[in-house]
Amino acid sequence: MQRQGSIGGSAAFRIRVTGGVLLVAHLAFVAWFTLRPLDVPWVMPANLRPFAGIRADLALGWPEAARRIGEGLALLAPLGVLLPLVGGRLVVSPLASLLRTVAAAALLSWGIELLQTGVPGQVVDVDSLFLNTLGVALAHLALVPAGRSWLRRRTTGHPLRAPLAPEEPAQGRTPTIPRVGIAPWSDALPPSSP
Repeated sequence: MQRQGSIGGSAAFRIRVTGGVLLVAHLAFVAWFTLRPLDVPWVMPANLRPFAGIRADLALGWPEAARRIGEGLALLAPLGVLLPLVGGRLVVSPLASLLRTVAAAALLSWGIELLQTGVPGQVVDVDSLFLNTLGVALAHLALVPAGRSWLRRRTTGHPLRAPLAPEEPAQGRTPTIPRVGIAPWSDALPPSSP
């Protein structure tokens, strides 16, 4: 049975599998990049004040600030596309899709920051949480609505192409079972012998 608003048939399976493989590969890279121990002689203290790290980056000058902020935005940005791709839905509320994707990315980023507390050389930075989540939201807004619209036009609206997933034929009415009465309890017992 096909989920409502999903891509149908083998195309959906291929898209979801490709999205799943890319998602696992990206998450493996993120885990390696953010959770590997670093051999450094000195480590900055953890930044738990919102936007203090971004202000410090801006104080370094625009080229260095752009590089550091860009890295924070780009680290989890592919999740903005990969998470909806794995879901495989074509017809979904854009706001609901954005909220689900951003919430999943925020939880993942928060988990990474929590795991970094035990990794030598890695520094916990609350601004990374904000930048990672914003990067996912921007990637989602830039690519997912346009991609879904293109796929919807491709599957249903183009007069020269057949749809990717043909409509499933109606299966008829659901069978009903007639009700059968139940004998009263006293009639169902055999007569007692003295």
